[in-house]
Amino acid sequence: MTHRTLITGGIVFSMDPEIGDLPRGDVLIEDSRIVAVGERVDARDAQRIDATNRIVMPGLIDTHRHLWQSSVRQVAADWTIGQYVEGMLGGLGPRFTAEDVRIANLLGSLEALNGGVTTVFDWSHIMNSPEHADAAVQGLRESGIRGIFGYGAPGSPAAPWYGDDVSRVRSTYFSSDDQRLTMALASLGPEFSSVDETVTDLALARSLDLRTSLHLGVGLLGQQRSITAMDDRHLLGPDVIYVHCNTCTDGELRRIADTGGHVSISPRVEMQMGHGYPATGRLIAAGVQPSLSVDVVSGVGGSLFAEMRGTLEAERGEQNRLALERGEWTDSLALTTRDAVRMATLEGARTLGLEESIGSLTPGKQADILLLQVDLANLFLVNDLAAAVTLADSENVDTVFVGGRLVKAAGRLLSHDMRSVQDTARASRDRLLPGLTLTQPRPVSAA
Repeated sequence: MTHRTLITGGIVFSMDPEIGDLPRGDVLIEDSRIVAVGERVDARDAQRIDATNRIVMPGLIDTHRHLWQSSVRQVAADWTIGQYVEGMLGGLGPRFTAEDVRIANLLGSLEALNGGVTTVFDWSHIMNSPEHADAAVQGLRESGIRGIFGYGAPGSPAAPWYGDDVSRVRSTYFSSDDQRLTMALASLGPEFSSVDETVTDLALARSLDLRTSLHLGVGLLGQQRSITAMDDRHLLGPDVIYVHCNTCTDGELRRIADTGGHVSISPRVEMQMGHGYPATGRLIAAGVQPSLSVDVVSGVGGSLFAEMRGTLEAERGEQNRLALERGEWTDSLALTTRDAVRMATLEGARTLGLEESIGSLTPGKQADILLLQVDLANLFLVNDLAAAVTLADSENVDTVFVGGRLVKAAGRLLSHDMRSVQDTARASRDRLLPGLTLTQPRPVSAA
């Protein structure tokens, strides 16, 4: 039996250029998909949701988040990249049991949903065993989020069973790409392993028809000219997601553009940990439209609204600095609030290869939809729609649909006993953290 839901009377921010913005509009959902968007949609047989004083918009998309760190959030808030490698990857990571990964993935996915993120690329480089992979997928499934499970090795060289287990997980859980959860490979990449290992990873991913995400242009490691080395091996392509790219050269960014690659940026973590200045403007100038990601929830928290703001502030600060060095006033802001919202929605969908399914309120797409409450103190009144979205946060996320399924309503997550989830996460945290100390961090290249 078909189920129809009419979201009515909201401020519609469609992210679809043909539909545009509607000061007052309706969105009709039929089962898992959007079937109509307009100023008035006649659907008398539909269940109605009153969106008065709500912005109705597509769900946010995070293209690179380490969900497994959700139960140890805040521990990396004052860490450099060297301390992160020592403390998180070398210290805490080996302590994680499969159950620790499951509960962290569940907790982190619920945090994402609560904050309006309906799709997340789970960059899961915590595969201490095949059981860890099963548990990570289980946590994602339990949460109800739309996700891409990025299977990753915790260190270099990868365990002997790694390649076979990637294939096992692909065939066991992700035999179809037309489902709420899909799969990708999270490769350590040449800066955290080697070019030869990256060749092996990309060959494995392509044999399984998976996208590959890898970290590049990270601080001093970017001086290895990894993009150039990969291009020399003919490894670049539209199935690759390059994360960060801070210290890649402009020429390397053009190589990414010329080969149809995608880039995920995380300006808040990048500025904290020493990756280099965010490459946002340089990427756009090179012809790459980046998407946004939170990266380590253990360092900066899980708000993609905050990431939008951080992206805008970093790029605007750099452009203003350059203008002042030239002895000029800045005439206009090259990066707009609408650009930031596009990065968190449509560009995220394109990065993940899901632009035909999500990223805008377009009839035929999956009904991944947010309702942002704007009659709260932090947003009332709405005088600029895109700016209001970038200034929102989790407190404004009133309602969330994933594939037409209601997962948050009236400001509360549904279908999960949050006290039970929190109690389990607390017990996990209490096993993981005791005795963690940081010595003088070893060089990042030893990761």
